[in-house]
Amino acid sequence: MTFPGLVEQAKVWVPKMRRAGCDVVIVSAHSGADTSSSYGDALPWPENASTLVAEQVPGIDAILVGHAHLEIPERFVTNKETGAQVVLTEPSYWGRRLSLIELDLRWSAQHGWQVVGRGSQVLNSNTVPEDPEIVALLKGDHDDVVTYVNSPIGTSKVAMSAATARYEDTPALDFVNHVQADAVKNALAGSAAADLPVLSIAAPFNKGAQIPAGQVSVRDVAGLYIYDNTLLAVRFTGAQLKAYLEQSATYFKQVSGVGPYAPDDVTNAPTATAPKGTPDYNYDVVSGLDAPLTYDIDIAKPVGQRITNLSYAGAPVAAGQEFALAVNNYRQSGGGNFPGVSTAEVLYNAQVEIRQLLIDWVTAAGEVDPTVFFSRDWQLVANGTPVIIQP
Repeated sequence: MTFPGLVEQAKVWVPKMRRAGCDVVIVSAHSGADTSSSYGDALPWPENASTLVAEQVPGIDAILVGHAHLEIPERFVTNKETGAQVVLTEPSYWGRRLSLIELDLRWSAQHGWQVVGRGSQVLNSNTVPEDPEIVALLKGDHDDVVTYVNSPIGTSKVAMSAATARYEDTPALDFVNHVQADAVKNALAGSAAADLPVLSIAAPFNKGAQIPAGQVSVRDVAGLYIYDNTLLAVRFTGAQLKAYLEQSATYFKQVSGVGPYAPDDVTNAPTATAPKGTPDYNYDVVSGLDAPLTYDIDIAKPVGQRITNLSYAGAPVAAGQEFALAVNNYRQSGGGNFPGVSTAEVLYNAQVEIRQLLIDWVTAAGEVDPTVFFSRDWQLVANGTPVIIQP
């Protein structure tokens, strides 16, 4: 199977549709409006290509934009070949908004129906009464889901929050890394890779995630991992690990001193592939399973020179030292343009959802105890001195 770019395929199909007699062409694209990409240069075509489609493919009247989770009520893009205006709209995410596209058409005997005006807006979905017929159709399934996600699966000794996970080591992300690494270690037992030290990566997907003290539900655990990613493990060297962490550290803005700083003063740095700021999901924390992986991120240094004191089990990581690195399928397929991971030897890939692994781990253990998996192994520094972050 091959998956060409959006522009390339639109150039094939839009003319076919017009020749077949289509009066109006509306594109529904699971692709963002802006050309920045979380895949960087790992793909031959841009990930977020809706604006490029509007600019480069004649014959499109409107594009319903997706993927980027942004709210675009109305944006006009001029086609470079015809000069025609294309309207773009994106309705936020999770059904919070509805995009309404309005097209004005005029009939003539010579040209048939033609679009002579266009516009769009987004509407709040919660301002409309529920449709009783739809409610009746879905109520049973909806109630089953609500019952499931609210069902208790264990307890936690203390509360864990992901609110600060993007700028300091937290039990919440260490928990994700512990479960991933534990699953990989068990899967590799008895294989030729069984003796490799296991490391794991995790990103602060959801700053609002909370594991409460006391009873823990499916909903609480699932909040830590809001994507459907699956778990893999790859063979990784110390040199590759250092390069990977340097890429992750591009998430931070460069500073001149230790602060104090507000979180937004040091995080979400703009880059060439993310000009509006690196998203939280493209910042990875790396942890060790049987021994600590420790490192400092010196954000007073330029990009590419920030990872210092990189050690495993108290000893400096050697360039040729080998590890089994637990990663998600998004990273392993090139997501975030992290070096080395997409070409590394795959040691494990059972297509198991990471979110389900977290739920299963809590169910089996019965109790979440951060003392089992948490230690402060990384920190932000400026010229070797810890940076002060004040939320």
